[in-house]
Amino acid sequence: MLRFLSRQASLLVFLLVLIGWELACRLLAIPEYILPAPSAIARAAADVGASRWLDHLAATLQVALAGYLVAIALALPLAIAITRSALLSRIIMPWLVVIQSTPIVAIAPIIVVTLGAGWLPRIVITTLIAFFPLVVSTALGLASVPAELIELSRSLRASTSRQYWQIRMPYAVPYLFSALKVSITLAIVGAVVAEFVAAEKGLGYLILFSTSSFKVPVAFAALALLVVSSLVLYGLVRWLQKRLFPWSQGADGV
Repeated sequence: MLRFLSRQASLLVFLLVLIGWELACRLLAIPEYILPAPSAIARAAADVGASRWLDHLAATLQVALAGYLVAIALALPLAIAITRSALLSRIIMPWLVVIQSTPIVAIAPIIVVTLGAGWLPRIVITTLIAFFPLVVSTALGLASVPAELIELSRSLRASTSRQYWQIRMPYAVPYLFSALKVSITLAIVGAVVAEFVAAEKGLGYLILFSTSSFKVPVAFAALALLVVSSLVLYGLVRWLQKRLFPWSQGADGV
């Protein structure tokens, strides 16, 4: 009941914000190229047409999901490696921090120049943005196992691989899914950043093109579609966690 009421309250706040936004734009006569009203955004979205929206959305999602999957494929083995070896952790972690600290927007043009135009640089940019939370959270989860359990498994002569699969991995699941939920939204951000730099299609490209030609309502509509897409993907990862590992639901706090 409490959850239902909180959802209703959130929906009510959202509707009040939209109404206030619409009234402010109309009463203050704010030009559309500065701040379009929700009704103007809806009209602009209808003018673009569903087929064009789907084309741009598909282009963005393809890059986002490809970069996300590559980030997962790279992050999980690396997280296992740095928790198994303290030396490897001391060598790799500083470089991961350096990569995370580097503004991807600043190096995105360099990546495009180095790798050329096409899908590859966009996927690389998306992977770099989504990668760090996956490595750090998974490694933290793998290392969070109580020392008593590890000592008990050693006394039972369990192999290192068995320790990981039967003890460490279950402990890491809430951490992993917490990172997966954060990273899927970051993957959308990465795809948009990549489209700002090098793309001829996609919601990021559409935002850049629309703002440069003063079609600001179209840019707002594309932004709204990006937000909805991120929420849907976030919800999908959360649903997978609930279906596959229901005992971990809520343990990650996200």
